[in-house]
Amino acid sequence: MSLEVQGKVHKKFDEQNINATFKKREFVIETDEKYPQLVKFELVQDAVDKIDPFKVGTVVAVSFNLRGREWNDKYFTNLHAWKIEGVSTAADKQPAKQNAQTKAPDTIDDSGDDDLPF
Repeated sequence: MSLEVQGKVHKKFDEQNINATFKKREFVIETDEKYPQLVKFELVQDAVDKIDPFKVGTVVAVSFNLRGREWNDKYFTNLHAWKIEGVSTAADKQPAKQNAQTKAPDTIDDSGDDDLPF
């Protein structure tokens, strides 16, 4: 089952070497909704470095698979991330503000009622 969610990177954990042939890394994103959620994902094997380019606070889109398993009559669920992409926000798209010296005046009075001799 493949899903996608967007949010800000909240925390990145260090890589864990589970055994000689298996490694994983976890990270948390905070969703942007009425009641924000902190959601933990895992990256495994060659994908553990996919979170490296993103700093805490960066908005990302995470594509993941929902994984579940049973062990000793206990049930576990993991969110297995396989793709992370940066998302541009409205603040990223704002044009730079004009310099105050080059800014045009807000209004111009063309009524001709000034006291200039010409």
